[in-house]
Formats: sequence, structure tokens, C-alpha cells
Amino acid sequence: MREKQITFAARQHQLTNINVWTADSQWLAFDLRPSGASFTSQTIERVNVMTGEVEVLYQAQHGAHVGVVTISPDLPPRYVCIHGPEHPDATWQYDFHHRRGVIVQNGEAVNLDACDITPPFTPGALRGGTHVHVFSPDGSRLSFTYNDHVMHEWDSRQDLRNVGIAVPLGAVRPVKQHPREYDGSYFCLLVSSTHPQPLPGSDQINRAYEECWVGDRGYQKPDGSWQRWAIAFIGDTLNAQGEKRPEVFIVDLPEALEDYARAGDAPLEGSERQLPAPPAGVQQRRLTVSNGLALQPRHWLRAGPDGSQIAFLMADRQQVIQLWSVSPNGGELRQITRLSHSIQSAFSWHPSGEAIAFVCDNSVMRCEIADGQCQRLTDRTEAAPSGDAVVWSPDGRQIAYMREVNGWRQLFTVAATAAA
Repeated sequence: MREKQITFAARQHQLTNINVWTADSQWLAFDLRPSGASFTSQTIERVNVMTGEVEVLYQAQHGAHVGVVTISPDLPPRYVCIHGPEHPDATWQYDFHHRRGVIVQNGEAVNLDACDITPPFTPGALRGGTHVHVFSPDGSRLSFTYNDHVMHEWDSRQDLRNVGIAVPLGAVRPVKQHPREYDGSYFCLLVSSTHPQPLPGSDQINRAYEECWVGDRGYQKPDGSWQRWAIAFIGDTLNAQGEKRPEVFIVDLPEALEDYARAGDAPLEGSERQLPAPPAGVQQRRLTVSNGLALQPRHWLRAGPDGSQIAFLMADRQQVIQLWSVSPNGGELRQITRLSHSIQSAFSWHPSGEAIAFVCDNSVMRCEIADGQCQRLTDRTEAAPSGDAVVWSPDGRQIAYMREVNGWRQLFTVAATAAA
């Protein structure tokens, strides 16, 4: 098998679940978090997959930490990551609602999202923390998940995770009334809608997360027209018995940039007792009605490059976690794999859309979308590769992932087709 260890230093190396390669397929970006929830990396770095050369992209200062780095799809690369608060103290330290996105170039970090936590709030600014920032396939905008400081301070049960986007409508500069407020370089807003107590059996959700951009250029509607911009995400519904059922949802987004600044029924910027709201005309639509997507392994929805399929993980009747897909137009669910062992990881698409890579039976696997056939790319090992990230390179030739070696999480690649 053509597996190659890329990093060797006695420290942890952590890949994000998507967009970890530079556009030339030469470098992988990573942070130094230990596995688990500890957000303690002080740097984001990159490693050359051919030479093993390591470069520090950015170093946090003043007690802040950084991590969950992804890369733009163009050159020169732009790196985006989570940045924790500088000078953390007892009243303001790293948390879901106390973090921001920053775009890193040439060792400098520029805020992605503005923060305004004192009324009157500012359209285009947020009031909390953003997480897992992912560039759109054309690099013009980004998606993220979000938690709200204002709602958390009022009643933490009202701080519901939502999906947001950053669009290039210009910098946002709120009036600073609090030392933790700051400017942002993009206009940021939420596109999902959540309810603290969803009505059982309804399409209401209390959590929106693990989103993806739909298609390299959107998706085709039944009438033949194209929806240029859309985001799919997992939404937690309640079934008629009140049990949590994660399902696939989608939001169609405006084509004209100025439409993102048009408020709908509720203010884009939210209020003291209300989360920020999506812009006019943006309504989420439920795509699946099922027994619920898989909760483990943690995974993110991923749409194929042509936008016709949104892939997700769900158990079959034998409770084996399989790969499935649904059209962004809704309709029947398609079971892609019929594996005897459960899929063990997040996954990513080949750039052509012909295959998906994931971990199964303790090996990195390549799955052909047309027929669901899988081939083992790495030998089966006693310990499985990490389930956090299995990411195809932009040129389609390599897949990046992680393994633990002598107690340290290291980066690996493997050729994307099995040796004859």
C-alpha cells in the first residue's frame, strides 16, 4: 500500500475535516490541538507533503489560542481559522460563544466576523462565536457554525447553534461600547432558523450544524434552472414521540450580494431577546424524513461537485453505518454503500465527483459513487486511522488523514487508487 507518513515531530497534529490542502496539492494545513475538546494550539502551521518541510503560518499572542484551520481554493492561499480571545479573564475566555474567525496571510490575521454585543446591534456583525470556517468552492465567501453571547448571557438554553455565512459586502465596523467588540472584514449573517423547543413531529429544529456548500456552482432545480448558492446542514428535529432525529436541511441563498443585507420578518442583527435572523426570502427546507442521521462518527454533510447529491451517514436496517445521499430537490434517499462494517469517519468527495473517501474496517477506503463498490487503500491496522478527517487533494491523487504513532497524532497521505 502506498501510505506515506508526512509528520514525525513528537507533538500532536490535527487536520480539519475539509479544505486542508493548498490548491496545488502540495501543502497540508494543521494545528497542534490534542485530540478531544482542548483548544490549546498556539499556532497554525503547514507541511509540504513532498519534502516534509514545516512552516508556521500564524502564532497567537496574549493568551489566545488558534485552531481548526482550512484553506481557500485559490492561489496564493488564504488560511482561515478559529481565534480565541486575547487576554482571557474570568469573565471572558474561550467558549463556543467567545471565538472568532480570522483570515491569515503572510503571518497576519484579519478578523472575518465583526462582534457587537451591546444594543443597538449592527447588521453584518455577530454577537458571539464562529467555528469551522469553510470557503465556498469559488473562494468568494465562507460558511461557519455560530453560538450567541447575548442569548447565552440571558438564558443559555436560548443560545442555539446555527449556521451562518460571510459574504463580501465590505467591512463591518460596529460602534465599540464594550472592550470585547471588534470589526470584521466580511458581512456576516445567519441562514438557519432554530427553536428552543421544536414541536414534536414538525420540521422545526433546535440545532443547525455540520454544513456544506452545495455544488461547485450550485444545483439544478427540477425545471432546469440553476440555484447558484445553497447551504445544506444537519438539523435536529423531534419525532412524534419527542426523540431527537438529526435530518438533512437546505437553504437556497440570494444571488445578488445586496440581498444579503435585506432583513426579513426579524432583524438580521437580532435583538436582546432574539437571535440574529436570516435575510428576506431565505427559508430552510427539510430534505430527509428518516430514523435520523448517524450521531457517530461525527461527520459533516458533503455535496458532490455537480450539486446533484448531498452525502451523509446513516444506519441501515442492520444498524451498520452506511453512506447515503439525497438530492437538494428532495425525494428518495439513495443508499450508496452496503458494507458489513460501519463507516468510522467523516468523508470527502473526489474533485470529479466519482468517489468518496472514508475510514471503514480500520482502513482508508475509496468508494465509487456509481455502484458503491469500495476498495481498501491502506492495510487494515489494529487501530483505525482517526475519524476526524479523510480529505481528498484538489488534484484527486492523494488522500490526507491522521494516525496515532507512539502516542502522537501524525499526518499521513495515501495514493487515491489502490495499487494493482
